[in-house]
Amino acid sequence: MPRGEGPPGRSDPARHLLRVAVGERGDPVADRGTARPPRRPTAPDGLLIVDKPAGWTSHDVVGRCRRLAGTRKVGHAGTLDPMATGVLVVGVGRATKLLTYVVGADKAYRATIRLGVSTTTDDAEGETLEARGVGEGVDPAALGRQVAALTGDIRQVPSTVSAIKVDGRRAYARARAGEEVELADRPVTVSSFEVLESRPATADDGVAVLDVDVEVVVSSGTYVRALARDLGEALGVGGHLTALRRTRVGGYPLDRARTLEELEAQADADGVLATLPLGDAARSTFPVRELTDAEARALGYGQWVTPTGMRGTVAGLAPDGTLVALLEDTTRRGERRAKPVLVLAPA
Repeated sequence: MPRGEGPPGRSDPARHLLRVAVGERGDPVADRGTARPPRRPTAPDGLLIVDKPAGWTSHDVVGRCRRLAGTRKVGHAGTLDPMATGVLVVGVGRATKLLTYVVGADKAYRATIRLGVSTTTDDAEGETLEARGVGEGVDPAALGRQVAALTGDIRQVPSTVSAIKVDGRRAYARARAGEEVELADRPVTVSSFEVLESRPATADDGVAVLDVDVEVVVSSGTYVRALARDLGEALGVGGHLTALRRTRVGGYPLDRARTLEELEAQADADGVLATLPLGDAARSTFPVRELTDAEARALGYGQWVTPTGMRGTVAGLAPDGTLVALLEDTTRRGERRAKPVLVLAPA
């Protein structure tokens, strides 16, 4: 998925739009590679909602969280490219088993699209392909029409530097090796695509461009970089992404996220890295079935219980709020029942 000056204070989400400026943060690699003695496990199973900084890969963030949590059983749900900032959901311990469900949730972003210049990567990290400029500007009515055309259920060709595999190799690896990469279009959903503000600007080569701040809500697998590219092409001027901040993943908004510095300070102060407990994480991810003690015990043994009456995967919570199992209704021997598809609190 979509990927520098560090983000400013989080009180104003609009100010978080990343402005690409190579070297302004210094070298983040030196920071994340700092050698420290390994910690013993100091985090309960649960989720961390991280505000990823610019210049870090999602794997870098996982590495830092592993050190803070004192365990290698840490993973993330939904990659953010290095240039992007914002919500990265990280699982610790048994919570890693929930990440498969979190990664499929819809996602919200604030972004800046530069109209008038197209690049090899559809973002500001690539080389300029064409600098057509916007001349006297872009007609607001035409901009609105093309934004509307890219809203709803659409077909999208992913960026060539995506992580999609082509004959066993990542597309970005093939592209960086100089190979021609052709990716098939695929269905995605753009639930919302709103223009917040637009302003004339000048590119580094002196070409007149238009920077457009947008807010989008998209299905999993949608590339915001590709939306920027396609909007520019539809307007006949080209376009690419210059800023990206993820403001929500499913039920996890940005205001619940903590920076890596905040996580480290809290872990150092308390001796335990605070995570979002499994039960609370389940309530933010799934519909919930409140279980009786008998049902919780039965599910802990892997037994089936009365149906939930809900579609899809449902979280079964014990009376004390513990996440016991994930359930799905199914028919067994002509009888509708709920089966545990994942038991997290075995009896």
